[in-house]
Amino acid sequence: MSAPYDRGRIEDFGRFRRFSAGMWAWVLHKATGWVLIGYLFAHIAVLSTAIPAAGNAEAIAAEADLYTRTLQGLEGIFLVRVLEVGLLTAAVFHMVNGIRLLLVDLGIGLERQVQTFYASLVVTAVIVLASIPVFLPPEVVPW
Repeated sequence: MSAPYDRGRIEDFGRFRRFSAGMWAWVLHKATGWVLIGYLFAHIAVLSTAIPAAGNAEAIAAEADLYTRTLQGLEGIFLVRVLEVGLLTAAVFHMVNGIRLLLVDLGIGLERQVQTFYASLVVTAVIVLASIPVFLPPEVVPW
């Protein structure tokens, strides 16, 4: 028999202030992983609209198939473009932090985990900022 362990209240959001960089890295890595899984299911749903047009070359050439219309409709919505930037942010951070975790698992940079976490945030920010003009219309992006 083990003694009950008081983990505190779930609603105690004040404990987030006590998180260290390693805990934030863990939370962000898990959260971005779940976002990527959710995107994968949405992506499969959009791709399923391409199946009826797979053998209809005339419809594809005329851009009258459901897949092309779905993509054009989604690209016309500004919120979708902003969400694409968010998806890119999640994917890049997950990739960069994953490489950092792999190096830590191999014993490289083990004593500098906090600095490498902040470096992964900076690398993510640089890549996302450089990629924003690809996703957003030119009238929105000042550079």
